[in-house]
Amino acid sequence: MNTTLRRDADEIIRSGIQAVLPDKAVCRALEDFQPGGGRVLLVAAGKAAWQMAHAAVQALGRVDGGVVVTKYGHVKGRIPGVNCYEAGHPVPDANGFAATEKALALVQGLTAEDTVLFLLSGGGSALFEKPLVPGGELQDITNQLLASGADIVEMNTIRKRLSGVKGGRFAQHCAPARVFSIVLSDILGDPLDMIASGPAVPDSSTCAQALAIAEKYRLNLSEQAKALLAQETPKALDNVTTQITGSVRELCTAAAKACRELGYEPILLTDRLCCEAKEAGSFLGAIARTHAGQGKKLAFIAGGETVVHLTGKGLGGRNQELALAAATALAGQNTAVFSVGSDGTDGPTDAAGGYADGDTAAALAAAGRNVFDTLQNNDAYHALQAVDGLIITGATGTNVNDVAVVLIGGEAQADA
Repeated sequence: MNTTLRRDADEIIRSGIQAVLPDKAVCRALEDFQPGGGRVLLVAAGKAAWQMAHAAVQALGRVDGGVVVTKYGHVKGRIPGVNCYEAGHPVPDANGFAATEKALALVQGLTAEDTVLFLLSGGGSALFEKPLVPGGELQDITNQLLASGADIVEMNTIRKRLSGVKGGRFAQHCAPARVFSIVLSDILGDPLDMIASGPAVPDSSTCAQALAIAEKYRLNLSEQAKALLAQETPKALDNVTTQITGSVRELCTAAAKACRELGYEPILLTDRLCCEAKEAGSFLGAIARTHAGQGKKLAFIAGGETVVHLTGKGLGGRNQELALAAATALAGQNTAVFSVGSDGTDGPTDAAGGYADGDTAAALAAAGRNVFDTLQNNDAYHALQAVDGLIITGATGTNVNDVAVVLIGGEAQADA
């Protein structure tokens, strides 16, 4: 392994994630928070829910009750006045359904003087859920979508119509109380109605689009689910104020700053990366090969969210696949490609992402692993694990998409 590039990669990841933790962003958004004369209740959903709720309660001093629902392993302690629950992601589970019922009970019977502080982050689509079909069927449909390669907008267009809280329906439950929503964006372009499937935002998608997506991916749906896809979602809400507090742009900017401080010249390629993970990895590997050996320390940055089309039965995530797919192009070069999920999780694994450099392909071959076959089997986790290529951060408390970086060292090959 190129230890110099790996050390730099770890520092860029640490600095980038530190810069997009939601604490300061939530406090900034709360400067515009003007509750009525009644109660202030807090509901937080998503992978960053605990961190956002903790920051909000610290800033406000207290709330009159609250519910947090976040991913397993993401609750970091007690928050005064707030009950915290952990649940399944990316596939919803019974704990998520039960926690969502607690949130709905909390906002029952409110008055126009009451205010609901709603803190939303990525992952809320799975974690914050009241299914309108049997829970097992919703899990099956979610798995079908995950395996199909559908992007997040397509997935959420379907999920809104199968839910009693998505697509603006949670805000309807809160009425006539006001809802002040603070959103940590994890979707390219920050479409509010798609972030966590927009529980407090009017829905811009249509039934026709939902039905077309179901047809495109040949989803196996019950008659009940098909009927729900044909029912329209709320198109107007008059009790909601929304503030976006963060996005992948901030993550890319932070990564670029960290690269510059380490002596690299950063170049932002895009903050809207949205293709197959292995295609993105191959492309970034080609960029590395083109610019290697010029005597310049360069860093090419791409933020966004790739997708994986499952063809095998291995273990991995989109960031691990991206890094592994770059390995062949990097071979023998003083270059590296790494990709990481800002929330600290990548697919159903304990890794946040993956790292590959000019030594990775040879190390994999020595371990009896073939890059192409591994990608076909979607088993990037075990391949990268064998060559110390996993990036493990633990739960970070934020969630603003992914960032991938190409690092190009100076002329000389760094220490191996």
